[in-house]
Amino acid sequence: MPLSRSLDDATVVITGASSGIGTATAYALARQGADVVLAARSQDALQRVAERCRELGGRALVVPTDVTDPEAVVRLAARAAAQFGRIDAWVNNAAVSAVGLFDEIPVEEFRRVVEVNLLGTVYGTKAALPWLGAAGGGVLVNNASVLAEVAMPYQSAYNATKHGIRGLADTVRQELRVTGRGNISICTVLPASIDTPFFRHVANHTGREMTPAPPVYPPEVVAETIVRLLRRPRREAYAGGVGRLIALQWRLAPALVERLLAWYTRRTQFGPGVRLASSGNVFRANAEAEPVGGWHGRRRQLVRMTAAFGLAAVGTAVGTAAAMTRRSRTERR
Repeated sequence: MPLSRSLDDATVVITGASSGIGTATAYALARQGADVVLAARSQDALQRVAERCRELGGRALVVPTDVTDPEAVVRLAARAAAQFGRIDAWVNNAAVSAVGLFDEIPVEEFRRVVEVNLLGTVYGTKAALPWLGAAGGGVLVNNASVLAEVAMPYQSAYNATKHGIRGLADTVRQELRVTGRGNISICTVLPASIDTPFFRHVANHTGREMTPAPPVYPPEVVAETIVRLLRRPRREAYAGGVGRLIALQWRLAPALVERLLAWYTRRTQFGPGVRLASSGNVFRANAEAEPVGGWHGRRRQLVRMTAAFGLAAVGTAVGTAAAMTRRSRTERR
């Protein structure tokens, strides 16, 4: 079910709103005239985002929040409802990452990634549902990444949490349906590589500069997808065409695509710079109130490699499907 009122009369809570996809989403909603409630750890960055939202035509409330604190998330919901009268939509977007080989990522960083990404989504969902119901229905969007469906090396903690978010959304959606609360929609957005500051701020134990694997899409692609979900909710929506392609390949030939993604990631996700081990923004906030990360040059980089990867995977997947069909027909004879 879509929002019970138009966007220019809706109140939307966004976590992780101080940079990247969260900032781009706040701006997109402000252009529609929505009231946006901005949550993240960086108060200064949130204030700058709020000022821009007001310039774009929306009203904005800043509520500094650490999503790993369930009581703070409950207070976020209460502040939003007290300020604007209700909550019509909630976007669980806050995320951090620790990159490196699984056995080299410190346990405390792995735990923190789980707390922010997965438990932060749990706390946000728990806080949002009563208010969405009280508003007569609404939409909850979880930002899960295409890595909720596929996996890439050096991202074990992030992969695990995004798979968990997708499973959580599917379960809560079922429970709402069977308990007669179908006026609340649970949506999952699955972005591909996005041009945000995220990659500069990850905890990094690879010894190398981290860069998004091309092709890289602007954050506005995700923001526009989220706005569409608020208007016309769907179970899931990809943001960035290559994400849908890779997910399809993974379903058709998972073993092959797993190997190809490992090969591709190893050759595209590291920049030329050397980096000392760092915990990045996993434990401390350092948001810049910027939606983009400066990776736009990689939107065109390695296009031939990307195309070759896609054609190889599709070709092998089609061959696999054909072989399975022939085997099935042989067995039935």
